[in-house]
Amino acid sequence: MPSDQSTWLVAAPQGHDPQDLFQRVANKLIQQAKISPRNIGQLVIPSFKTGTLDSLIALSEDLPKLENFFTGTVAKTVDTLRNLLNNDPSKLVQHILIDEKSVDNYLLNGWMWKEGRYDVQKSLRELVDTLNKEMNSIDNALKAKLNNYNLVKGSLTNMQRKKTGNLSARSLADVVSKDDFIQDSEFLETVLVAVPRALVKDWNAKYERLTSMVVPRTSKLIAEDDEFALFGLVIFRRVHDDFVQKCREHKFIVREFVYSEEEIAKQQQELEMAGTTEKELWTELLRLARTNFSESFQILVHLKVVRLFIESVLRYGLPAEYIGIVVKQPEPNAKKIFNVLQTQFAYLRSKSNAGQNVKPGGDELLGEYQTLMDQEFFDFVFYEVPWIIT
Repeated sequence: MPSDQSTWLVAAPQGHDPQDLFQRVANKLIQQAKISPRNIGQLVIPSFKTGTLDSLIALSEDLPKLENFFTGTVAKTVDTLRNLLNNDPSKLVQHILIDEKSVDNYLLNGWMWKEGRYDVQKSLRELVDTLNKEMNSIDNALKAKLNNYNLVKGSLTNMQRKKTGNLSARSLADVVSKDDFIQDSEFLETVLVAVPRALVKDWNAKYERLTSMVVPRTSKLIAEDDEFALFGLVIFRRVHDDFVQKCREHKFIVREFVYSEEEIAKQQQELEMAGTTEKELWTELLRLARTNFSESFQILVHLKVVRLFIESVLRYGLPAEYIGIVVKQPEPNAKKIFNVLQTQFAYLRSKSNAGQNVKPGGDELLGEYQTLMDQEFFDFVFYEVPWIIT
């Protein structure tokens, strides 16, 4: 049974009056399956150059793998948009458009092959190669832009992380000031220590005796948060390493920090520059992903139409004139809609003898063709376009 989370593409021989055939099928879907007329559309399948039987067989074997790649590229583009828009469905729906139209409008309102871009006078292999080349280009461009954006975003996140967190780990550049440090002393230095709040009394009682050469009564509370209090005190430079070791033994954390107005200004400038760059790259990536979705989705549908044609030729033979029908089914009605299609195309059962009009060869060719068919064999040729879930 086909998925109820996809739009269905159906192909069958068009007969003498393709418009009448389409209308009869559409009317039955509307009457018996209660489907809305706006959820049924006609798909114009071009009369491609059929080529040799061997070339059709080779393409039929190659296309499923290619289609998986195309589908994956579309999915990656949607995931990129979703991540950029913070998983906001109302924003995502504004960007998953094909030439500024919704996916449903693109598929259901008279879909046409882009003949100016993909010349149907070329062989099917050439057309498929062109589609594949374009999709690879889209995939590579998105990967490169996404990698560049992620590098800048990662750098910005690291910078921002240094400005957050508790006083034992965060950057102190915007916490301390010049007045918190002893200036221009050859022998003395100011040390910053993050003390767990539960140990503040312990600190006040012990800091002067942690090592020799701690200047008495120089401990000064600079800042505090929910977990730590940050103290500054003055020691002699020569006992710095011993003092750090003693602090560690008492679970006091020495923050290695050298006050420099130039360095602080540089860090702030780097943060602002990274923020600006991230915003610019975000905008560029959003624009590219939006464009790539439109392009990649169209390429995917064109490939599926090629598959519809090839499998129709292998199944029904010549003349290679087929009608395409697009059906977007409401989820609860999927089974009923499918049964209507099966009934309407039941007459094709006797015609599904895999290329009997393409090339003579008898029964020995039949088995070869049938290995190319989908595991689920219907009376009509059938493929699906997965829904873009917002």
